[in-house]
Amino acid sequence: MYKIKKKIPFIIIIAFFLFCIFIIYSNIKITDIAEINGNFYTNYNEVEIANKDSRFGKFVSLSFNENELQTGSNKEKEGTILFKLFGLIPIKKVKVNILSDEEAYVGGVPIGIYIQTDGMIVVSDTIIDTDTGTIIKNKNLKSGDIIKKINGTEIDAVEDIYKTIESTTDNTVNIEIIRDNKVKDIKTELIKEKGNKHSLGVWVKDDISGIGTLTFIKKDNGDYGALGHSIMNGNSSTVIPVSTGKIYDCNLIGINKGSKSKPGELKAVFLQKNEKGNISKNTPYGIFGKIIDFDNLVDTNRYLKIGGRLSVKPGKAKIVSSVSGIREEYDIEIIKANFQSKSSDKSIVFRVTDERLLNLTGGIVQGMSGSPIIQNDKIVGAVTHVFLSDSSKGYGVYSDWMLEQLEI
Repeated sequence: MYKIKKKIPFIIIIAFFLFCIFIIYSNIKITDIAEINGNFYTNYNEVEIANKDSRFGKFVSLSFNENELQTGSNKEKEGTILFKLFGLIPIKKVKVNILSDEEAYVGGVPIGIYIQTDGMIVVSDTIIDTDTGTIIKNKNLKSGDIIKKINGTEIDAVEDIYKTIESTTDNTVNIEIIRDNKVKDIKTELIKEKGNKHSLGVWVKDDISGIGTLTFIKKDNGDYGALGHSIMNGNSSTVIPVSTGKIYDCNLIGINKGSKSKPGELKAVFLQKNEKGNISKNTPYGIFGKIIDFDNLVDTNRYLKIGGRLSVKPGKAKIVSSVSGIREEYDIEIIKANFQSKSSDKSIVFRVTDERLLNLTGGIVQGMSGSPIIQNDKIVGAVTHVFLSDSSKGYGVYSDWMLEQLEI
């Protein structure tokens, strides 16, 4: 019995070949269109710019519609973008948030950050038996875990742990923790220490501090965004929950210059006085709150609109930083502006091209996270990370990821 092999008609092969040539010639960004999701921020102006720049290809255009919704006594606006091929054939439709024309003061200065955590951070999951010198490791708790409850009791301080353990008659306790940003319930055995006392056998703390850079302050209400990425403990991926938090004046005292495979850092100090604002949120896209004292934070004569991701494109841009001791703008080149299917703090890839910054810091260093990225006279993002293999390159997060955190 013979199998009959069906041949692909020649006309289909030719059509596929011509389609591939068309895609290449027209530079249609199929991947970008597929990945772009709804709920990002945009407006008529940004859609016009995207069409003018052929942001998604020569024959792809975007149409924008804005609608007003009545929700109870409140009126809300929402928008939709329709991607069309040749201005006629619908390709994709997404819902979007409306980007207002409000302006924001440009940041770029280092700030001191102090957070009182909502729960207790496990700093180390091991302790040393002082009598034998033996290292004792807790098998259930891990460094970076956030302890929220023990046997149903809320844990807000170290004393709460001691009191709860002392009141238990069992040698095990039930603990509610946050690990990898998810709530989990675990059971762990208590460890007997000197004086027949019991403990969890871990080191904990209830606060965390550091430095970062202010990104922007909204002119109309003093809401701010900073840092561009979350505050975490060590190598843990768990975002530290905030009970209370504050930002302070910060003094730059030196720079450890970055080099290949060795990221540099800003050396700065701050005292818990000269409070500038509060911290209400610690999120994957930065810290957020309200400013109470603008002195030394911004130049009130320097403000720009906040741009959405549609206005971000490869090419020349600037970052704002005070690493030299004064607030300055430095030239960068945006290499790639990703349209992720889900949010990320590595949306923008850029290269530092300004020799002044390269000579001063080697490029991007720790402590510069949050430095505003400016393109076409808009704040379009914030610096988040440095390439470990090349300190002249870095990542950034879109401003609208940050803007969204202020509105939810």
